[in-house]
Amino acid sequence: MSFIKSKSELIEYFLKGIKNQNQLKIGVEHEKFLFSGKEKRRVNYEELKLIFKKLEKFDWKPIYEKESVIGLKRGEQQITTEPGLQYELSGAPLKNIHLVCSESSSHFKEIKEVTKDTEIRTASIGFDPFNNLEQVPQNPKERYRIMTKEMPKGGELSLDMMYQTAGIQINYDYVSEDDFIKKFKVSNYLVPLTIALFSNSPFANKKKTGYLSYRNKVWQKTSRGGIMPVAFENISFEKYLDYAINYPLLFVIQDGKYIKPNGQTFQDFLNGDFLPLKGIKASLKDFETHLATIFTEVRLKQFIELRSLDTCDWGCICNGPAFFTGILYGALDEAYDEIKNWTKDEIMEAYVKSPQTGLKTTLMGKKLSDWGKIFLNISKKGLEKRNEINSNNKNETIYLKHIEDIIEKKTNRAELLLEKFNKQGDLEFFNYNNEDFSYSGL
Repeated sequence: MSFIKSKSELIEYFLKGIKNQNQLKIGVEHEKFLFSGKEKRRVNYEELKLIFKKLEKFDWKPIYEKESVIGLKRGEQQITTEPGLQYELSGAPLKNIHLVCSESSSHFKEIKEVTKDTEIRTASIGFDPFNNLEQVPQNPKERYRIMTKEMPKGGELSLDMMYQTAGIQINYDYVSEDDFIKKFKVSNYLVPLTIALFSNSPFANKKKTGYLSYRNKVWQKTSRGGIMPVAFENISFEKYLDYAINYPLLFVIQDGKYIKPNGQTFQDFLNGDFLPLKGIKASLKDFETHLATIFTEVRLKQFIELRSLDTCDWGCICNGPAFFTGILYGALDEAYDEIKNWTKDEIMEAYVKSPQTGLKTTLMGKKLSDWGKIFLNISKKGLEKRNEINSNNKNETIYLKHIEDIIEKKTNRAELLLEKFNKQGDLEFFNYNNEDFSYSGL
């Protein structure tokens, strides 16, 4: 494996991510909790392996780390597991939201089929409301052992993030460096609104947390997270690269073995000065590994990844990507014109407040509920412009219904859950099943 000889190779890596307009795809990664029994304990590794084995009848193939099964693969789809055995479907890059929705719906039917004779049930909520950190089983992946030790050093709630949260990530392509710049700015500046619209984690330890998105509160107290500072600067591929390579290493994989960090940066590794591997320089594969350990709200690989959505039911998997697809793929210039004069201080203040105050949060003189209306209209126009039609001759605007309801009622999913909790005084209304929680009113 050849080592990286110059910075220009890494800039070229991002340039190779550029797609033609007709090649743009949407990739959705969706995490879920798996609970077992009336006590709703988290599934352990042996239970998860049985689920994986049953899924093989749907042509899923096992992925191994040494002797341990750590996931499944089928074509461009993967099933992976997070540190606390949260279950994640990493979907294939798809052309439109119709296909994204169909992929998710089909897979949930597979989960339902393989768990129907068990006490295991799925739940899509942003933070585990039933179990405390000590009760959560651990994933056998080596990288998570290292992260469990290292992550708390830079963020007090890092372990809660690793073991107790579940989110949705949406991946988007770019057609030029200028296109990347606009998409990166819009995606970062809209993080407070994203949090407010998709809050779905108001509970922990069977109690109210005081937050609508406790998951996002946790992520704000997590090592290597937050809104990337360069989002507020004159961003470019090179500027992003400079930020990334001066980030501390979380681990290095060498000959299949994980090398623990020592506080040095990826730049040290590029120079051959990473002390545990003195004289060995980083490869492009090492660079890809490093990029995946930067856990900011929006990050760049050879695509842009949005990471601020609390996980929710499969309808949400449709409306979240639909909302951002309309903005980023259909009406980017209009969205950019709205945010280009927003200030860092205003955005960061709204970012910190939005997990608690949701759509009532103020940003640049307007409540996020008002900004929601503005960007919903922008998204609709973008989806209409894309005009991606399904078999019923409907375009992608059909998937915005959930967001329309949230904005019209100024009430997000978390607030609906809290209404039920306040009436009953407990979480028994979580009458979960093999498909998902179903929230009335949405």
